[in-house]
Amino acid sequence: MFGFRLEGKVAIITGAASGIGEAAAKLFVENGAFVVVADIQEELGLKVVASIAGPDVDRAIYKNCDVTVEKQVEETVAFAIEKYGTLDIMYSNAGILARPMDSILDMDMEDGFDRTMAVNLRGPALCIKHAARAMVKRQVRGSSIICTASAASVLGGLGPIAYNTSKHGLVGLV
Repeated sequence: MFGFRLEGKVAIITGAASGIGEAAAKLFVENGAFVVVADIQEELGLKVVASIAGPDVDRAIYKNCDVTVEKQVEETVAFAIEKYGTLDIMYSNAGILARPMDSILDMDMEDGFDRTMAVNLRGPALCIKHAARAMVKRQVRGSSIICTASAASVLGGLGPIAYNTSKHGLVGLV
């Protein structure tokens, strides 16, 4: 699909233990990238690594990372650079969906709204900050920072209020 454009590139993919992140990790490895599967779901993350690395066990590696904790994001970037020597791609994909039936009238602000904002908006901001710092410091040419947004960011009613708001903020961030 991407030909040799990913060959030898080093990528961190957050939320890579399942869903879109898992599919992206598989695609990146199939196209020659080295991938850090960054997620809080260790068991699933290790299974993803085992399923995509194949005979080249260094092709993918798991790193526990809660994107809402700045030190963990910073450590994940440092881990990728220590393991592979550089960082070419940061794919900030980790995300959560608040309870679908919450309206603004009865929303749990801490467990619903605040948690969704922390994962879906603060997390990508931290990923961008630390990946960009490393890329600029190392003068990585042709590097990329990717964030998963959603059509819900511009089309109200497609998801819970907290999710829509977080994805709208993410579009503004990038």
